[in-house]
Amino acid sequence: MSLPQKSSAPPSEAPVKDALREQRPYFAQAARLSAVIGVFALAPSWFMFEVYGRVMDSRSYATLGWLLLAVAGVYVIMELLEVARSRALFAAAERFDAQLRERAFNATFDANLRRMPGGTPQVLADLRAIKDFIPSLVVTALMDLPAAVLCLVLLFAMSPWLGVLAVVGMLLQALLGWVTERRTMPLLSEATTASIEAQNYAAGAMRGAQVIESMGMLRAVHGRFMERQKRFITRQAAASDTAGLTSMAAKLVQTIQGSLLLGAACYLTLHNGIWGGASMMIIASILGGRALGPSVQLVSNWRAVVNVRDAYKRLNSLLVKLPPTEPGMPLPAPKGVLTVEQVVAAPPGSAVPVLKGVSLVAVPGEVTMIIGPSASGKTTLARLIMGLWPASAGKVRLDGADVHAWHKSQLGPYLGYLPQGVELFDGTVAENIARFGKVDMEEVRAVSDRVGITAMIEALPEGFDTRIGEEGAVLSGGQRQRLGLARALYGNPKLVVLDEPNASLDEAGEKSLLALLMNLKQQGTTVLAITHRTTLLPAADKLLVLNEGQAAMFGPRDEVLAALKKANEQARGQAAQQAQQRMQAAQPAAITGSPA
Repeated sequence: MSLPQKSSAPPSEAPVKDALREQRPYFAQAARLSAVIGVFALAPSWFMFEVYGRVMDSRSYATLGWLLLAVAGVYVIMELLEVARSRALFAAAERFDAQLRERAFNATFDANLRRMPGGTPQVLADLRAIKDFIPSLVVTALMDLPAAVLCLVLLFAMSPWLGVLAVVGMLLQALLGWVTERRTMPLLSEATTASIEAQNYAAGAMRGAQVIESMGMLRAVHGRFMERQKRFITRQAAASDTAGLTSMAAKLVQTIQGSLLLGAACYLTLHNGIWGGASMMIIASILGGRALGPSVQLVSNWRAVVNVRDAYKRLNSLLVKLPPTEPGMPLPAPKGVLTVEQVVAAPPGSAVPVLKGVSLVAVPGEVTMIIGPSASGKTTLARLIMGLWPASAGKVRLDGADVHAWHKSQLGPYLGYLPQGVELFDGTVAENIARFGKVDMEEVRAVSDRVGITAMIEALPEGFDTRIGEEGAVLSGGQRQRLGLARALYGNPKLVVLDEPNASLDEAGEKSLLALLMNLKQQGTTVLAITHRTTLLPAADKLLVLNEGQAAMFGPRDEVLAALKKANEQARGQAAQQAQQRMQAAQPAAITGSPA
């Protein structure tokens, strides 16, 4: 086991850019292929020049046949090169995704755990958007720009006027690109934000479907969803209209440019101002279209550029905020000695402390019960003990090591946690109990027997191999809780924290749970149990009473119970005395105010 440590190198401020930079060999290969493709793309112009210059003058069918064969071979080679370029870009996209996939998933998970912005599946969608963008038409258009410059050079070589006309067309395309950027970027960014909000709201509504349906909230919830969806659709439509107009204008410029170059070449031919004769008129038109092709593709697909830029910013921002940690110095397996040292804690994102200087000590073979009124900080303390939330002050230590800093992948097998809201996951019963690691069926059955759910599991359609669906949908509340308890005890953990473990249990279930706690004590496990009921008190060795985030009492069970009884008696006595005093104070007033 080990404590995590950050890499010796400082965290990168541009992890997404660094991952893209790692794909330079693939991009370089694609760029080289693009250069060859750009040269071969001149084949139609060469073919036309040769047909006009050789075949028409010589009237040789053999020459025409060989030219056709040659240009067909060039076309085949071009298609093969296109396939090779696509494969290189797809390989770069796959490798980029493989480098960041796990980190993006972990960052999403950590952000959700810490209640930070960005803890939603949208982060994974952003990663996918960047991955899909790498082999897109926009990237290939950028790689085709050198070929466009080559066509422009050839036009200048044919005639400076033709080159100037082509440059004017390219400048118009650049202007259209700038207009598209200025007018669509804000709309697309707002549309993306609204879409994310609508999706998150819909996901939350689906999770609360039973509550919504049972209390007739569907119309109101649907209305709120449609408000968000309408904002998305309105901005998306406005952006699409603008992008559509500029895309149409870009294609129109390209079409007109081809005709202008053809007309200009014709005029220059009539005045002997162009080299190569009449065939150069059509060649000039073709070269003009090639020169403007990449810029037309960029303008037409600018919406994809804006979307991927927003995705890049969101993903990079989250990865910078949550840099990866690495396991550091190995630590021995814990024995289960827990010390909570004057912890002060607030929920992530809040500055208001819920716990205010709480301390306790729990040792192996003891059960510590944590009791107190609602909102006294019991669940917050459980999360601190499990290392889920950090403490603002103080420390939670297991065998002297800071629990929050301990790498969970290594500490986790030695901990067992049953939260208030038991969360199960899509998979088999056995997989859920085994924490989705390697399933040891002997251990799974043993822990099921300890919890007393083996008969219940075997009554399911496929026993331990029954798939329970999302959040354990096929199970009742009590079944989910007992299955969560079995998961918490899988692998014989050294420290077990149970938050309201008997909340959904009947009398028989509570008796079974009480026997289980006794068994855990005998086994030498450190157990902390949060409860509102007194049925588990016989298993307790110590009691911690929380009140308004502070430890009102802590000590051996009988001493704390006696102190609580005495405090309650004193409180009742004071309440009775105050009530008697109020009655005595009210009697003279009643006598004074009575009629003679």
